Amino acid sequence: MFYYILRRIIWTPILLLIISLIVFIMGLYGPGDPVEVQLGQNYSEERAERIREAKGLNDPLYIQYFRYIGNALKGDFGESYKYPSKKVSELLKPKLVVSAKLFLASIFITILLGIPLGFYSALRQGSWIDPSVVALTLVLYAMPVFLIAPVLIIVFSLELGWFPVSGWGGFFDKRIILPAITIGIPGVAVLTRIMRASTLDVLGNEFVRTARAKGLTDLVVNYRHVARNALIPVVTILGFSIAGMLGGALIVELIFGIPGVGRFALDSIFSRDYPVIMALTLIGAISLIVANLIVDIFYVILDPRIRY
Repeated sequence: MFYYILRRIIWTPILLLIISLIVFIMGLYGPGDPVEVQLGQNYSEERAERIREAKGLNDPLYIQYFRYIGNALKGDFGESYKYPSKKVSELLKPKLVVSAKLFLASIFITILLGIPLGFYSALRQGSWIDPSVVALTLVLYAMPVFLIAPVLIIVFSLELGWFPVSGWGGFFDKRIILPAITIGIPGVAVLTRIMRASTLDVLGNEFVRTARAKGLTDLVVNYRHVARNALIPVVTILGFSIAGMLGGALIVELIFGIPGVGRFALDSIFSRDYPVIMALTLIGAISLIVANLIVDIFYVILDPRIRY
């Protein structure tokens, strides 16, 4: 297992370099002139040339790229074009902390509800519980985030008055509950369906019948033999679903007025603030690569027979 994990870790910086190069080229040759955006009505060719020279925008591509990577490794993503003299890292850090807390809460809800619900549904195949769960997941999966959020606000905030409707108070504040549920609901539907199908597949294997024939209790068979093997494809889907949750989190932050990266990213796109856009893209790519690395490690933990 050690050599497998080591190989995956070695590949990680190579993938990050490839992604960073693509992002850098897109940011460098993207539409619009960021210097012109920065100067606004004060634009003149002389001023623009001075700024390009000061920021090193006239240097060859490879020099700009390696300079950017060297600074990024130190946590310095350059200065914002929209907010002169402001470091991108200073602008992003508090917003990323908020978004990360919201994302962790939504992941917790997805795993806490999706996996047990799918496992229980498979064990109750043939009863009314199984088709009811399947129908519920279809409904939840079909509902987009921008529809789920208003429904939750109307029911649990305006009508019942259980939760505040907007703002941010931290990870343990009530205001995180509705946004986290909104982001996590589609993931719950996906994990429930995958966990149900995977569990039904494992239940039909010979080793399960052998375990029952040995006289093992249903609790031991279900949770030691069935659940552990059924989790392997679920872990795979969980790694890929992170990308969808990140996209949904941006919309939810706008709806609930959460001071995360959602509004900031949108404003940066419209103002062509390329250093911010590039930093967000790189951070998102790093998050996905690390998440998939964790998923690969969990493969071996769940089933030591897996080797690549």
